[in-house]
This record gives sequence, C-alpha cells and structure tokens, in this order.
Amino acid sequence: MVQWQDVCSVDELQPDSGVCALVEGLQVAIFYMPKDKAVFAINNYDPFGNANVLSRGIIGDINGQPVVASPLYKQHFNLQTGVCLENETVTIPAYAARIVNGSVQVSMPE
Repeated sequence: MVQWQDVCSVDELQPDSGVCALVEGLQVAIFYMPKDKAVFAINNYDPFGNANVLSRGIIGDINGQPVVASPLYKQHFNLQTGVCLENETVTIPAYAARIVNGSVQVSMPE
C-alpha cells in the first residue's frame, strides 16, 4: 500500500525550480513544473559531487525527459526515474509525488 505524506503547500514552491525538504529523515529534492502541472521528487544527494545539492540544480528536459542538471558537475538526472543521462549505471532514488488539494505529497518506499 502506498503511503502518501504531506510535505508542503504547492504555494511554497518556486515555479520551474527546486526546494529541499526533510521527509522521513531523508533530504528530498522537490521540483515544480506548473506549465505541466507536475511535481517531481528525487533524493537530494549528488553521487558525483558527494553533496546534497540537487534541489539547487537547473531543471529542463532532454528529448522529452524532465531532468535536473547538478549544480556541481552538471550531470543530468531524469526526474521520473533518477537515472543519470551521462552514465546510466548511476541512479538516485526517485519518489512518487503529486499535488492534492494544493498540498504536495511524496510517497517514500517502505
């Protein structure tokens, strides 16, 4: 069973940008794309830079895939799967995210 957790109000997010939230003790980078009415959640840890910085990356899309570019070494991570586009053997956790009644919710694995 999926457990959804309220993280913040959608009004607290910056459009086309990321924020970091502490969810069940983990740093989660949350990205809001209002044009697509989409919210994405991935682990905030950049495995190449060894730092919690992905929420500060630049978001966009590559070949129709929503991505974030790490602010450190510029690797691109798919916001839906967590897979690094430059090195597909590297993956970060991606979490289900949604907006319900103006609230951003994230589902963490059990």
